[in-house]
Amino acid sequence: MTDSEVTLAARKSPGTSTNFQNKDQLSLQTMILPGIIFILVFTFIPLYGVLIAFKEYNIVTGIRGIFTAEWVGLANFKEFVNDINFWNMLRNTLGINLLGLLINFPLTILFALMLNELTSQHFKKLTQTVTYLPHFISWSIFGGLIINILSPSSGVVNYVLLQLGIISEPIHFLGEKDYFWLLAVLTNLVKELGWGAILYLAAIAGIDQEMYEAAYMDGATRFQRIWHITLPSITGTIVILLVFSISNILNSGFDQFFVLQNPLNIDNSEVIDTYVYKVGLREFRMEYATAVGLMKTVIALILLYLANLTAKKITKRGIF
Repeated sequence: MTDSEVTLAARKSPGTSTNFQNKDQLSLQTMILPGIIFILVFTFIPLYGVLIAFKEYNIVTGIRGIFTAEWVGLANFKEFVNDINFWNMLRNTLGINLLGLLINFPLTILFALMLNELTSQHFKKLTQTVTYLPHFISWSIFGGLIINILSPSSGVVNYVLLQLGIISEPIHFLGEKDYFWLLAVLTNLVKELGWGAILYLAAIAGIDQEMYEAAYMDGATRFQRIWHITLPSITGTIVILLVFSISNILNSGFDQFFVLQNPLNIDNSEVIDTYVYKVGLREFRMEYATAVGLMKTVIALILLYLANLTAKKITKRGIF
């Protein structure tokens, strides 16, 4: 048989065709092996550590202690729920995250729409660079800048407010607990605004430009093109990110609160993540920290399912 006849026979035979395709794809498929191995080693294999949440674990016993420690069931979970600070932590965690969701989520979409409407490419790139930059700065540095800017003695904010006559004496913003929620939301907005707009800009870039041209020829204004073309076209992206944001409602972010927290604002700045660090990790109570983390994960899964179910009923779009 000639080479062409062999190839033709291989195409007619489903099993042989599959073998040829697998061999052709083998070099590409092996490229994903490092990622699979990484996930297995650092994600799936350590899952046995979840057992710590249900045991009276002692860190001195090491890995062996995970299996030999005394089983205490839900005692660690009950201890966390019955803690005197539990409701205050839950109030701060939910309050700050919900406020951030109401403010930061729509502002990020608005910022992406505004960036997309800029006609000057140089100014657009400059704006993107300036707004992306804070994302790559750690909270250790960025938080220090915030503390200096808001300082009552040398901060630029108090200086400007005093010069404008808005206030008569400096305000210790981070020393007043009533200001903390809003400060946490706004500082996170400044740090993540540009980075959060990337996905929306990517979704906008995929919109067929002929729709804009047709709308322009029909006399649609810029706002009408945004409202009737851009927003409907990126609804899927908005819904997916909203669902993820809702499921992540209990994850406040440890770094930001740890840096900005002080004894004066502790009542409004103590969230679950910082509390777990202080009680669970500083005191080496790994079983307690694991129990809280597992509880947050279960609640996140429930919120993810409910948010996705609601989104599918309202917008007919969802993650699954």
